[in-house]
Amino acid sequence: MTVFELIAEGAHALEDAGVSFGHGTTNAFDESAWLVLWQLGLPLDSPLQGEDSVADQVPAPEQLEQVSALLRSRIESRKPAAYLTHEAWLQGLSFYVDERVIVPRSLIAELLVSGAIDPWLGAATHKVLDLCTGNASLAVFAALAYPSVTVDASDLCVEALAVARINLDRYQLRERISLLVSDGLASVRGPYDLILCNPPYVNAQSMAALPPEYLAEPSLALDGNRHGASDGMDFVRQLLNDAPEQMSDQAILVIEIGNEREHFEAAFGNLEAIWLQTSAGEDQVLLLTRDVLLKYVAPK
Repeated sequence: MTVFELIAEGAHALEDAGVSFGHGTTNAFDESAWLVLWQLGLPLDSPLQGEDSVADQVPAPEQLEQVSALLRSRIESRKPAAYLTHEAWLQGLSFYVDERVIVPRSLIAELLVSGAIDPWLGAATHKVLDLCTGNASLAVFAALAYPSVTVDASDLCVEALAVARINLDRYQLRERISLLVSDGLASVRGPYDLILCNPPYVNAQSMAALPPEYLAEPSLALDGNRHGASDGMDFVRQLLNDAPEQMSDQAILVIEIGNEREHFEAAFGNLEAIWLQTSAGEDQVLLLTRDVLLKYVAPK
């Protein structure tokens, strides 16, 4: 059986099993290709067409069994592929992941890579906070995008920070990124010139409907309803109230809220947010200046 035939067969198996995607791929063929190429030790960007194609390579019998076992594990466990390979890719960078953190997929990463938020930054931008850092992927992107800044990467979960440390070592950034245990902004060390946050924001109805792949992730990083509300905005409410004290005069706060713009605007309707264009549209990531936050009066 060739590599291409393995991928095609795996895609059919994933489709027949009804697994869910969204942790690095969006369809069964790409998911199967990821798992097959990874298990065979081939680069994930290996071409399947053209002169350098790996499609017609024929793996050894023991490799075929290893691929088959990995695909079975994906179907039977319903864990995201990244948890099985302990590797996730975001904007061309590889990160270590396991069940202690969610699989990195933040749209904020593409804004850091593209420079989309640079117009709000400048020579006075020296200190960055990646709040709810998880595996530290956004902290790494910030440090790489802005070589002159220092970054604090904070999370409530000590286990998540252990994963983050692995990625700081991978990119040799322990000198520029500090890891902090903090419940929201309670124990951070501002003021900051830029705060990045991909917080827990999933509303109660959506949480109840999540497929097993998402339920395999830490609920602490997803569920935005931990203080009695059901709109997913509990963490964000506290963040907006606390943020100005941790921001320098010209600082900005960049928040990802996924598909929750409706709930965000219902909760914070009088807030002058700037919505940023991403590959998923312009309703998933927003930017707030400190001045706007100071003028904002939280609903009672």
